[in-house]
Amino acid sequence: MAKDPYQRALRLEDCLVCGACCCNTAENEAEGYTFYVSIDNPKSRLLNKPDLRKRYVVEDEDGVPHLRLDPTGRCTALTGKVGSAVRCLVYADRPGGCHRVDPGSKECERARAEKGVTARTFP
Repeated sequence: MAKDPYQRALRLEDCLVCGACCCNTAENEAEGYTFYVSIDNPKSRLLNKPDLRKRYVVEDEDGVPHLRLDPTGRCTALTGKVGSAVRCLVYADRPGGCHRVDPGSKECERARAEKGVTARTFP
């Protein structure tokens, strides 16, 4: 992760085109695990607003709520084309797992590599 605030801002800007971390990992898919990011805050609007819950939340076999994935393994709250231009429709309400993905971190770079997304170059 870049220490320089300018470099961090560039990496955050990069998130607006990436979206790789918003897709289920190949490792999860290989194990048949179709749930990706759990919703860990019981006070989350995602759990407490019926329209958001219906659209973006699914429960696993143990009743643990997760962000819903579409049939391709993308989070249903992600719009746009991964690696081109994306936006999170629940950004303000995203769960802790989404907050923990730091732009430029090892997890970020792993997701990019897995989805074939290269870092953008900024002037």
